[in-house]
Amino acid sequence: MNPVMTNYIIKSVREKAGNLWLEYLSLRRKRSINKHIDPSAYSHLEPAVKARCEWYGTSYGGFYIIPGLLDESSVIYSFGSGRDISFDLACIRRHGSVVHAFDPTPKSIEWIQSRKLPEKFHFHPYGLSATGSGQAEFYLPANPRGISGSMIKHKEVDAEKSVTVMMKTFDDITRELKHTHIDVLKMDIEGSEYEVIDAILKSPVTIDQILVEFHDRNFDQDEPGSKEAVRKLSGSGYLIYGCSLSYEEISLVHNRKINTLARSGN
Repeated sequence: MNPVMTNYIIKSVREKAGNLWLEYLSLRRKRSINKHIDPSAYSHLEPAVKARCEWYGTSYGGFYIIPGLLDESSVIYSFGSGRDISFDLACIRRHGSVVHAFDPTPKSIEWIQSRKLPEKFHFHPYGLSATGSGQAEFYLPANPRGISGSMIKHKEVDAEKSVTVMMKTFDDITRELKHTHIDVLKMDIEGSEYEVIDAILKSPVTIDQILVEFHDRNFDQDEPGSKEAVRKLSGSGYLIYGCSLSYEEISLVHNRKINTLARSGN
């Protein structure tokens, strides 16, 4: 076997082993959080509507989703790719949906560019901003082995280490990509979700499902920031149908789709 092929196989095996280890750690962490958390503090994240949903992707990078609302014409926005696009690939594999993935993190961009990806996966090397489009300061993870950075200072980033990245507003992104409707919007944006939700809800673009990872754990707060965010989402017609073991990954569907779910038995 030639050296190039040997190195490729070794790298592939190491990556798969690393992914399995990360999956194990993620599951263990979520079970530990679930065991020790006070459910009453997160009662606002309990499902408000029943729907046939499935977990797509790994424990680390996945979310609950309602498969009955997806098909090959569906458009999915996935903000915060990191090095785990298992959710995105599941949507493409299961439904043939088009996925637009976004991440401004240097390590993520490099990793994505090294992958062989489906034609329906479109990557954009910039992030989602609530304040404006353009170059912005982006704080790197405190853990040198970490991937995800943030525009927001919190416990998991190093305020002394930052890079300049491209960020765009939701309105600018949808205008450039010419989308007036999104079937699924997924966000894992490391603490920026609270501000971004306001901008998304003000947009004329319609969205059927919103999947968001809340990073309440990264901030010292009298009450979880997700509480106010869910209040705003519910006030705009979004109802929670899925919640992960750790009360971090939350899935919501717009109430206009409830009749569709009822008619289809989902």
